[in-house]
Amino acid sequence: MTLALYRIDDRLIHGQVVLGWGQPLDAAFIVLVDDAIAGSEWERELYRMAVPPGMAVFFHAAAECPAVLARYRADPRPGILLTAGVAAMRAVVDAGGVSAVNVGGIHHRADRRQRLRYVFLSPAEEQELREIAARGPVVTAQDVPSARPVPLDELLHLEAAS
Repeated sequence: MTLALYRIDDRLIHGQVVLGWGQPLDAAFIVLVDDAIAGSEWERELYRMAVPPGMAVFFHAAAECPAVLARYRADPRPGILLTAGVAAMRAVVDAGGVSAVNVGGIHHRADRRQRLRYVFLSPAEEQELREIAARGPVVTAQDVPSARPVPLDELLHLEAAS
């Protein structure tokens, strides 16, 4: 297989990722791309505890993506790549080889506007998502596999009801 899912989710490794996405994809590993976590052994250990036995977790800073992604893409087992934010996913996309990006959860912050119940975006994040899509990947928002994928153009024109 390869990396079966490229997901932006600010909660990173949690039940919805491990069970909701990981089980249907039969994911054997997670690649977590986050500068702060990659540099903190304590945080890496916390995230390792969130995965079931037998599922590996690898941590990388965004700048490492061009050098390491080929290794994960060549792995015959399915895997999931996670970033907490749009900027880190853009670094992954800039490294090449990404055909689709899943916006799975970006939560409230003062500078963000709600687009879906699980997606809040700042103007800068909206622009970065447009730039990701312009590089080729299909960008959709989808919290769980059974939900309808919301295309980027539709997502950016939604105003979620409070």
